[in-house]
Amino acid sequence: MQSGPLAEGVSDTSQEMFQLIRKLYPICRSITGDGVRETLKILQEYIPLTIHEIPSGTEVFDWTIPKEWNIRDAYIKNANGEKLVDFQKCNLHVLNYSLPINKKVSLDELKAHTCTLPERSDWIPYRTSYYKENWGFCLAITSFRR
Repeated sequence: MQSGPLAEGVSDTSQEMFQLIRKLYPICRSITGDGVRETLKILQEYIPLTIHEIPSGTEVFDWTIPKEWNIRDAYIKNANGEKLVDFQKCNLHVLNYSLPINKKVSLDELKAHTCTLPERSDWIPYRTSYYKENWGFCLAITSFRR
């Protein structure tokens, strides 16, 4: 993306909003964890916020705050060691709240832990697993067409 003005005639407010989106978009965030903290810290530069942290497991009305979730990296490699799916390129590629795994799996097992949108083959779905421990990946079907 370009770092200069968006276009002639675009308001300063629009440009400022675009720059904020550029800062926020790459942050992997869910409802708990470091990504939320980072996002709120950035938003505090624009609006006054008072931030309160509530411990995981706390019941709030009909909801229980889930465990904190933070992720550093995730990927799927083929037999040649090439990354076919890479969290570093798109943080939507991992099931939100995925358990960490580090193992070789069969294609059938991988398929059982993969979310796609067949009717929108070029979209990456957003899926979560807040309360059921699971691991998985989300990907566009077109990720594997070469």
